[in-house]
Amino acid sequence: MAQEVGTGLGQCEILFRPLPQGEGNYPVKLDFWKVTDDPVEKVVTLIAKRVLGEGERVLVVADDPGQRAAISRALWQAGPESFLAHGEADAPGAARQPIVLSADLAAVNGASHVILADGKFRECSGFARVFLLFAPEAAAAARAAWRAQDGRDGVERAYFAQENGRWVKKG
Repeated sequence: MAQEVGTGLGQCEILFRPLPQGEGNYPVKLDFWKVTDDPVEKVVTLIAKRVLGEGERVLVVADDPGQRAAISRALWQAGPESFLAHGEADAPGAARQPIVLSADLAAVNGASHVILADGKFRECSGFARVFLLFAPEAAAAARAAWRAQDGRDGVERAYFAQENGRWVKKG
């Protein structure tokens, strides 16, 4: 089911599905988001709001401490009615945070979703949904990561691009 997920980003229709309950092997949803119109931290905030709205936790990965700081500021400034609680992975109480910012893939908060905010693809086992956010200059690496998933069992891929302030599913 498609649902509108963004305010301030124009009309956004992105597929979100609740995680299945119970035991079993479920496919990993791997989303490639080509970010062109908005800063990455704004897109992270959009995704994080939606993930938290589904009752899940999120890990945001970026190697650069400066990028993590910009994402943190965006999460703080998400609006008075929509402040998004978060913390750094190495900070006290990180395990209680619904959103954790980290340079590593360790989900100290038990996150089921991970956002690769720095545009670098990493193998992300143990997550139900992975979001790779990448700039146009990183498109070749994103295409290589996409092709590397060909034929893998249990991986559902989707590709989204921004067009005139909207997120459009391209593949």
